[in-house]
Amino acid sequence: MTAYLNALGVICALGRDKAEVARNLFAGDCSGMRRESGWVAERELPVAAVHGELAPIPPALADQSSRNNQLLLEAALQIRDDIDQAIQTYGRDRIGVVLGTSTSGIDEASRGLAHYIREQQFPAEYDYRQQELGAPANFLADWLQLSGPAYVISTACTSSARALMSAQRLLDLGLCDAVLCGGVDSLCKLTLNGFSSLEAVSDERCNPFSANRNGINIGEAAVLFVMSKQAHDGPSIALLGAGASSDAHHISAPEPSGRGALQAMQKALSRAHLQTSQISYLNLHGTATQHNDAMESLAVATLFPEGVACSSTKPMTGHTLGAAGALEAAFCWLSLSADNPDHALPPHVWDGHADPALPALKWVTARERLTSIAPRYLMSNSFAFGGNNVSLILGDAP
Repeated sequence: MTAYLNALGVICALGRDKAEVARNLFAGDCSGMRRESGWVAERELPVAAVHGELAPIPPALADQSSRNNQLLLEAALQIRDDIDQAIQTYGRDRIGVVLGTSTSGIDEASRGLAHYIREQQFPAEYDYRQQELGAPANFLADWLQLSGPAYVISTACTSSARALMSAQRLLDLGLCDAVLCGGVDSLCKLTLNGFSSLEAVSDERCNPFSANRNGINIGEAAVLFVMSKQAHDGPSIALLGAGASSDAHHISAPEPSGRGALQAMQKALSRAHLQTSQISYLNLHGTATQHNDAMESLAVATLFPEGVACSSTKPMTGHTLGAAGALEAAFCWLSLSADNPDHALPPHVWDGHADPALPALKWVTARERLTSIAPRYLMSNSFAFGGNNVSLILGDAP
């Protein structure tokens, strides 16, 4: 069954709606990556934050207040009309919510615990439920009064890619007629200090696949799709194939040969009934760590011996962790969208110093254009701790 992606709400360092995000994405704008202190002791680090006031949590849901839920609310408000139309068409019990996150409200929880250590009591606004991983789905379902399945997937950096896969499964099983799916993650000290202790965070803007790459930057984002069994009027974009694997090589390091990544991409192609030659663009996981970029370039070069236009968008958005899979699927959606009249693709932003130890890949430049002739198929990769891998294929719906 075709899973149509009928609407997109998105907020990240590139912008606060899909038009602004698309404009800055296709321009290769990295200005949202800014150096900030205060996240990690004695370090000033580039982070990709969303700046400015966020939509307030409604008073009736004050006990679910967190920055994570505010980012999610911002994305949902952008597509509120589409959500209301789905509710009117299918009913509140036939709409599911499947989201990915890795932080949830852990920032509020860690500040609450710091307050408790100082004052021997929690602050008045602290609520334990803020930090539960299921909080974003519960919040969205409560806000919209939905009674369909609502849950969160937390598999580190593949979380929201897996959420899209899971949403499609709910449609295929007939459990839902529409699913609000995507991901959300907010900046927090816990994450930044954790990656810093792994010596994985760069002091400069990340430099994916360069000989000079030296680690990741962290960002925040919220992404929400309305996925349904029905296409909207006019050209439609769909999730056509998805593949997952788990090589379980190491708790944090990827399997060096790229075997698990390759398997996920092959499964996605098989489920979409496509050949590698039909893929027009690949959004790489591309974290700019030594091991990820080496593994991914091996897998891509093996699967696409003739090459495929590809880029890593993380120098523009940072690594948004649990939101990354949905965010980068959203970049494929924006590339296919009628709102992209120039048929631009996300450029690969780096210093141009190729690593001679890695297979050469075909990098998207600012001049690269996607064909305007449908059907077009784009792939997005997400790889996570524990060796779990996901590849998604979006394309013009049949």
